[in-house]
Amino acid sequence: MTTSHAIEQTSEMTNGVDVGQIMDVIGAIEADPGYARFQWRATNQWIDGGVSRSRIKDFFAGNAEDTTRKEAFTLDADEPAIAAGQNSAPNSMEYVLHALATCLTGTLVYHAAVRRIRIETVESSYTGDMDVRGLFGLADDVRKGFNKVTVNMRVKSEASVEELTELALYSPVYEMVSRSLPVEFALTTF
Repeated sequence: MTTSHAIEQTSEMTNGVDVGQIMDVIGAIEADPGYARFQWRATNQWIDGGVSRSRIKDFFAGNAEDTTRKEAFTLDADEPAIAAGQNSAPNSMEYVLHALATCLTGTLVYHAAVRRIRIETVESSYTGDMDVRGLFGLADDVRKGFNKVTVNMRVKSEASVEELTELALYSPVYEMVSRSLPVEFALTTF
């Protein structure tokens, strides 16, 4: 069974979200907590210089391998010229900001839809401050990544700032960026 067949779709649309489908997923999770286990995957290959390419297609959701994606998504990353790159694509740090932006926005819109809160507009900006001395190994006391991320989000809705903030902060990427998480890392040669 694939996730495309596991959930019966209805058409209760709020903010462009099929609320009936989301409620069906929540019901399935309440009936079987194992249904909540998702696994996202990506592969990556170095191309040249600062360029690498990720491929994203398969994932596990709703107690099954998903087969709804017929083609893989490909995402290239590069570095700007100042970092000896070709400036052909965003760099990894910019992708982190993109992931944070899309997750905060999507989470807000989906949670608002389930609560029947209408959202007219969401606009946001993101900055990630970084001291690259950590990356280059020039200072042991400097983080290798962002030392601060600033998010400014503007939402047009009848809901309060407090309620909208609560909904946005259910974001999984926000939690991963704002809190440390364990990453299992293994490197082999061939």
